Amino acid sequence: MKRIIILLPVFNDWESLKKLLIGIENSIQKFPDVNIECFVVNDASTIAKPVFVKPKKIKSLKILNMKENRGHARCNAFGIRYIIHNETFDHLILMDADGEDRPSELESLIKKALKNPDYSVVAKRIKRSEGLSFRFLYSMHKFITYLFTGKKINFGNYTCLTNKDAEIISSKPSLWSSYSGTVKKNLSNLLEIDSIRGMRYFGPSKMSLFNLIIHSFSIIAVFKLQALIRSFFIIIILGYINKFFTLDLVFLQIPVILFCIIIFLVSLRENEKELLKSSENLINIREFNN
Repeated sequence: MKRIIILLPVFNDWESLKKLLIGIENSIQKFPDVNIECFVVNDASTIAKPVFVKPKKIKSLKILNMKENRGHARCNAFGIRYIIHNETFDHLILMDADGEDRPSELESLIKKALKNPDYSVVAKRIKRSEGLSFRFLYSMHKFITYLFTGKKINFGNYTCLTNKDAEIISSKPSLWSSYSGTVKKNLSNLLEIDSIRGMRYFGPSKMSLFNLIIHSFSIIAVFKLQALIRSFFIIIILGYINKFFTLDLVFLQIPVILFCIIIFLVSLRENEKELLKSSENLINIREFNN
């Protein structure tokens, strides 16, 4: 029997998690021959956990409680490494626990993965639910990422990894900083399903403008070598135009140089030592049964 683990990072958003678990149960009804389990990484929440009743269709529900808050990306990094070293599984699904990764799309994700067991599957964003200004900034983020890396990254955390691919990325230092960038850099032949970014179950989105900028720089930093090479050629081209067409384009060259410096600084967030010892932040594990 196939075993699929769903990894869900949570910080204080317990009511959303309870609603999401119900959504997951409704979406996995068509897979009676698959054991589906949920592993929740509690990122040192300051709000007490409510009483949980494990949905019957979910084989197992475990909450991994962390000592210190490390942030969403690092919860995913820890969770992937924990599952790789402590569990046997066929596929590992990563989801945000706030409702923005819609459980209604789980059926398509799992079907694609089961039909193509040797390939990981990503949920390609074809539509977002945020306002017009945020969608514009997100489009700019994707354009800049493509310009400086040559990579089209149109997915986030919502993915289904094979056991082999999860193991490949589990030891990459960049996983400590950017999940999607690490997947794109290290895994080939990714399959896709169409995905619509959902609305948070409770409260406003936590993806502020500042967080979006850090998110964008973190992805580009995974490809820092490509980004630096492309930046170098952009500066040379601008210098060539400046010389032969008597245009003063220094005001464009300086931002590119500053951009390179920022990417280098952001790349320092990729910490192999912290990644490899991330299990030290685990306090205990609680398992919920019916």
